[in-house]
Amino acid sequence: MKTYKIMGLMSGTSLDGLDLSYCTIWQEGHTWQFGIKKTKSVSYSTEMQAQLKDAIYLPADALLKLHNRYGTWLGEQCDLFINDHGLEVDYISSHGHTTHHQPENGLTFQIGNGQHLANASKHKVVCDFRTNDVALGGQGAPLVPIGDRLFFNKYDYCLNLGGISNISFEHNGNRIAYDIGLANMILNHITRKNDLDYDAGGNLAKNGKVNTNMLEKLNGLEFYKLPFPKSIGYEWFIEKVVPIVESTEDSMENLLCTSIHHVCEQVAIQIKANRKKSGSTLFVTGGGALNDFLIETLQQKLGDTAKVVVPSKQLIEFKEALVFALMGVLRIEKKTNVLSSVTGAKRDSSSGVLFLPN
Repeated sequence: MKTYKIMGLMSGTSLDGLDLSYCTIWQEGHTWQFGIKKTKSVSYSTEMQAQLKDAIYLPADALLKLHNRYGTWLGEQCDLFINDHGLEVDYISSHGHTTHHQPENGLTFQIGNGQHLANASKHKVVCDFRTNDVALGGQGAPLVPIGDRLFFNKYDYCLNLGGISNISFEHNGNRIAYDIGLANMILNHITRKNDLDYDAGGNLAKNGKVNTNMLEKLNGLEFYKLPFPKSIGYEWFIEKVVPIVESTEDSMENLLCTSIHHVCEQVAIQIKANRKKSGSTLFVTGGGALNDFLIETLQQKLGDTAKVVVPSKQLIEFKEALVFALMGVLRIEKKTNVLSSVTGAKRDSSSGVLFLPN
């Protein structure tokens, strides 16, 4: 098998910005290998952040215009990145940005039109990884577990703390994964109301106290009682979580502290319910892994159930972009890249759509 030179693009629900990861990916026997060669994060302007956040409310024609415009913008960012570093790229593999996710209605939509992206970047593009799984009756999420299985299988559990927290692990020969619930989405919502992008290191939260009333309301959300496979999106957050935050009159520090305790309690519940053995390891990536107070609180809630392992900053920040690069390679090779054991679909699939530049 050839060594692929591929760029992975990721924009998550926390709306931090676009992550670009230029990777080499290859297979040695049955083992998949990777190298992250160059990375870049592009912060969203206030205007673009607002457009992406509010895209859920747009009429269809305006949403499709944004779909095209954002695709062109993605392509322009790729073109800049490629030219700045003189990169040789076989493919660009893009997650896009999720604006709508309602698998129960057979609907998921990631903006960032692949043809516009291909044209603007002048490179072949693989994107739209979720739609096929939803068409097969699946949740279309989470998708990262294929990377957990192929790249990070030495850990007992893989936890991603992006806008949403999700987990994956092996169970009776199958990869199981699902959205646990909240992570950075609630933290960033609270800080942005106070004109801060985020709580660096969790320092504000560390100086807060738990609001027991708010914590009980968050822990009582119906989603946490549902069996997996299950996933959530921005719609759920707006409908179920924001009203709890908005109706709680307390300091920003206390709101952040309470939210972190909630996030960590829900993760600990899932780890303890699926405990594999003593001395288990929990591999943590995503922006939440950079929140020192969150990681300290998580280890405290877990006790000796599992040891939290936090990798390099590069892997924390770019793991998802790396995995979407892998998903692109698997699609090109016509190998499985979406696991039905994770999503609940009728079968595994090799998902993604290829676009050629014009």
